Amino acid sequence: MESAQQTKIAHYDDTVVRQFTIMSVVWGVVGMLVGVFIAAQLTWPELNLGIPWLSYGRLRPLHTNAVIFAFGGCGLFATSYWVVQRTCQTRLFLPKLASFTFWGWQAVIVAAVITLPLGYTSSKEYAELEWPIDILIAAVWVSYAIVFFGTIGIRKVRHIYVANWFFGAFIIAVALLHIVNSAAIPAGFMKSYSAYAGVQDAMVQWWYGHNAVGFYLTTGFLGMMYYFIPKQAGRPVYSYRLSIVHFWALIFTYMWAGPHHLHYTALPDWTQSVGMVFSLILLAPSWGGMINGIMTLSGAWHKLRDDPILRFLIVSLSFYGMSTFEGPMMSIKTVNALSHYTDWTVGHVHAGALGWVGLITMGSLYYLVPRLFGKEKMHSIKAIELHFWLATIGIVLYIAAMWIAGVMQGLMWRAVNADGTLTYTFVESVKATYPFYAIRFAGGVLYLTGMCIMAWNVWVTAISGRSVKLPIPAVNAAHA
Repeated sequence: MESAQQTKIAHYDDTVVRQFTIMSVVWGVVGMLVGVFIAAQLTWPELNLGIPWLSYGRLRPLHTNAVIFAFGGCGLFATSYWVVQRTCQTRLFLPKLASFTFWGWQAVIVAAVITLPLGYTSSKEYAELEWPIDILIAAVWVSYAIVFFGTIGIRKVRHIYVANWFFGAFIIAVALLHIVNSAAIPAGFMKSYSAYAGVQDAMVQWWYGHNAVGFYLTTGFLGMMYYFIPKQAGRPVYSYRLSIVHFWALIFTYMWAGPHHLHYTALPDWTQSVGMVFSLILLAPSWGGMINGIMTLSGAWHKLRDDPILRFLIVSLSFYGMSTFEGPMMSIKTVNALSHYTDWTVGHVHAGALGWVGLITMGSLYYLVPRLFGKEKMHSIKAIELHFWLATIGIVLYIAAMWIAGVMQGLMWRAVNADGTLTYTFVESVKATYPFYAIRFAGGVLYLTGMCIMAWNVWVTAISGRSVKLPIPAVNAAHA
């Protein structure tokens, strides 16, 4: 009887998780390498070598797409597919469709790597890819939704764990944002015109752009936070009730914050004010989530001394808290009058991208890799430790340089003489910024070096291990 039951044991479908995990690391190195190269170009402009494909204007969107959608995206696919199976205690719904999401997403990334340097772009921030690629993105994303929600639909436990609420909201919102904002009229194979015009186009774009931050770069990664921090710490979530309040407050409020990107533009003033007010309200749920994550370590703070993976996860929350304080502050119109169009905004974005998104993804992948390849731990814990310090110091150098440069730029641009003429020319502000661009470059090099160390560590762990099939708990095997 027992042997017969054992033959029926179902295993989790982790092939697609392994694939996305490895490619997240690969694309992380690629995306950050491009970022360091364009940071070097801002310091030494001759580095574009007069080659159009290597110009800053073409490589910058490649950098943002590679880091956000390739590195971050593959990390989100990997972790969500891992988490939804474990918390629902069942295999992925339609594994072949899950496999399509992997190959389809890699096709999107490769298409971006080819078309963006060639100058094919819709010129929309975070939505630069042209219409044929947009259609493929929509197809992959809808497939992703079918796999994810289908898995929840066949779950063997009644409860839906909070991480799945965050992953689910991120999947639905990104589909809505992408499909609406990417509506366009094709005018050739790689040319299109937006379906919207003028200020409406700007409004739709920043509804998308800020919610790409709010749902793609925040809500999805909060799904990681709510699973991997309790797992790595060996502690339950500090407050499950707070996690639900955090979820509903965050997803309702974020959708309205986009207009703060359009202060002092042709957008109606009342719309700008709505964006500002909701941005300020956002501070409460954001910090509620941060506190919930950090306080999960209650009674286990000593683990931070010895566990560099946990350090990645917890320090990422510190940067999340800092970024979600800074963002609402910068949305206030009087503050925005100083910060808008300066490198302060660049520093703010990278505090979130490098500090929050980067560190939480790296920590989650360090948790996953040994389990995916049948190892007790990563090949080198000391390499993880080194990676943590390189990344953290790199982030601090980067954002401190950009904060100082940005405030300085804003003050120089606004300075006027007694007769009303500008005190400084624009070129003088560029010259004054130069040392901070060199510091930013140095911070980027440190961060990229840490990512390369991670790639080596993951590679050695993977080739010395083996792909494993992890069984679904036996209590549910009979139902499988």
